Parts: sequence; C-alpha cells; structure tokens
Amino acid sequence: MRRSLVVLLLLAACGTPQERCIARETRDVRILDRLIVESEGNLARGYALEEVTTYRDRWVRCPVTRETPVEGQPAPPPPPPEMCLREVSETVTQPKAIDLRAEAQKLASMRDKRASLARAASPAIAQCKAQYPE
Repeated sequence: MRRSLVVLLLLAACGTPQERCIARETRDVRILDRLIVESEGNLARGYALEEVTTYRDRWVRCPVTRETPVEGQPAPPPPPPEMCLREVSETVTQPKAIDLRAEAQKLASMRDKRASLARAASPAIAQCKAQYPE
C-alpha cells in the first residue's frame, strides 16, 4: 500500500519540462480562474458558502490493551469495552450573506486582472515552448 502511494505521488509530480514551465508561469492565472468561478457561483446563488470548523467532544471506544496469555493456560477473557471523550473536528459548509454589488465589482476586477496576467504570461509560455519543445 505504501509503495503504491509513493509511486502515485511520483507520477503526480511528473510532467514534461514544458508542462512544468508553463504551469509555473501561469500559476496566478489558474488561481484567479478558481476565484472567478467561486465569485460567479456566489452571484448566481445570491450568497456565498463558507466552511466552518467546529470542535466537539464525542464518546469513542478507547483502545484497550489485552493481557498476554501465559503459555499453557487458557487465554484470559477479553477486557470490557471502555469509552473515552475525544475532541473531534467537524467541518460544515454554511451560507453567508454577501453584498451582491461588491461581489460583482470584485468579479469584474478579477476578470480584468486575469486578462492582464494572461497577456503577460503569453511571452513566457512561448518561451517555455521554445525552450522545451515536445
């Protein structure tokens, strides 16, 4: 299991030098793309979604150590289950009120910024393609 996880991580880190170069040069554009999609969703819904993490105490079964059986004697009976209080985190998605005008202005600003970043990244992408032809 561990070996396959390591192989999977190595494969995920792979990519041609050209792909890695382009990904490095367009990182900010991809981040803005995700933020734009989120903002468009907020405007379509009329509210934002936020993740809130709360911590609660829960009763859970405690690990119980079993006695080591003595050779030649019957195994001791299993110990009774014990319960312990453990802090457990829960993350829930909750609606959050937003100012729709401000969200629309933010979206327009992000679209403008994305366009300028894409224009600025074009020469870098061309350089990556020239430097690392496939």
